[in-house]
Amino acid sequence: MKQRVAIANDHAGVTLKAALLPVIEACGFEPLDLGTNSTDSVDYPDFGFKVAEAVTKGEARFGLAICGSGIGISIAANRVPGARAALCHSALGAELSRQHNDANILALGARLTGELEAKECLTRFLTTGFEGGRHEGRVKKLG
Repeated sequence: MKQRVAIANDHAGVTLKAALLPVIEACGFEPLDLGTNSTDSVDYPDFGFKVAEAVTKGEARFGLAICGSGIGISIAANRVPGARAALCHSALGAELSRQHNDANILALGARLTGELEAKECLTRFLTTGFEGGRHEGRVKKLG
């Protein structure tokens, strides 16, 4: 069975999520879609909590959280103990979030990050490992 990537978004992230589902599969993961699949207004904290809980309970190896800016959904996800959601605007930032912070959730802003950059962010996030070493003690302090 493939490892899964939990993906959750609010109404602003529906289109970007659709564009990113094939990237998840191309990186060898199975998407676990936690919604929403409608452009009707919903509350991003509900979806931030969903993705973080799926990751921290072991239902998925990684998470992808999308709202309009990425800010609110990342704040919500980070309220779940064990979640390390990183809001990234560049592929390098996504790579470093994995290498140095052992981030387990990538947060993206659908209104701030273009589709091509989002695809590269996700690819780097899913294909980069945690370096450990000098970073381990720091990550432990994050909880």
